[in-house]
Formats: sequence, C-alpha cells, structure tokens
Amino acid sequence: MANEKSVKPPRSAEEQALVEAAIRDLFEHKIVFNEYLGVTMGEYSDESVKVVFHMRPELIGHYMHGRLHGGVISSVLDAAGGLAVIWASAYLHGHESVEQVLNRFKALATIDIRVDYLRPGVGERFVAEASIVRLGRRIAATRSALVNEQGVEIATANGAYIVS
Repeated sequence: MANEKSVKPPRSAEEQALVEAAIRDLFEHKIVFNEYLGVTMGEYSDESVKVVFHMRPELIGHYMHGRLHGGVISSVLDAAGGLAVIWASAYLHGHESVEQVLNRFKALATIDIRVDYLRPGVGERFVAEASIVRLGRRIAATRSALVNEQGVEIATANGAYIVS
C-alpha cells in the first residue's frame, strides 16, 4: 500500500465523510462489545488506526491491583487490528459507496492473533494503535500495540484477518 499513499480516494468530500461516519458508527456502536468496552476511534490513516478507551471497574482483571483484564487487552488489540483492515480496505477501494464499504465488513474475521503481554495493564486511559503489515485480496496482516496515558507499552499483537 505504500506506493498508493499519494493517491487520494476518488470519493467526494461528502461521500468520504459518510464513509468515515459509517465506519465509526459500525466500530463504536454496531459492534456492541466495543461499545461495552468503551472503545472509540481516534486518529486514522490509510495504513493505521488508533482506538481509545478508559479504565472502568468492569474492565479490571486483578481486583487487588486494579489492572486491566487480559481478555480486555487482547479484545481491544484484535478490534484495533480489524478496524485497521476495514479502514485500509475502504481507502484502497475509494470508488466504492458507503454500502459497498460496509458490505466488505461481512467477510472480515480474525483468523489468528498473537498477543504478547509486556507489563501490567495499569492506567486511566489506553490507546491501541494498529497498522497494516499486508493487505491482500484474501488475507490481511496487522501489528498493534497498547499503551497507557504515560506511553508505557502494555502489550503488542500480530493479527491475521480474512478479508474475502
């Protein structure tokens, strides 16, 4: 995708805004588990996305230390990777309508994700950044990392997703 970086999607500004709003709504609300976790979209580009969430009592895994549950960490890294694939696909297929872009989501599924837990999930605000390693016709690969508000890296992940 690096060689396509300078090519802008042929959508009008209005169409692009509709695509962005539809992807945000899909990610933040229609995927109800993301909504429960409180994950929201942050910055995004054709090759990477950032998602943000805040610590809440429901997300604690170790009650004595107030750490994030490992399942929350892996879920957010997986969701960020999937969002990176959706966004990169929307950018790559810049001629498609909102409906066509969202239709691509039907095929998206996680094939495999490997999470490396590096440090305890301690913090008040967390950011997961996922980037595209490869976006093929059938398979996409991502790399992601979760940091707290101090920039301390908590976990990293490599994911593989089915695209079609």
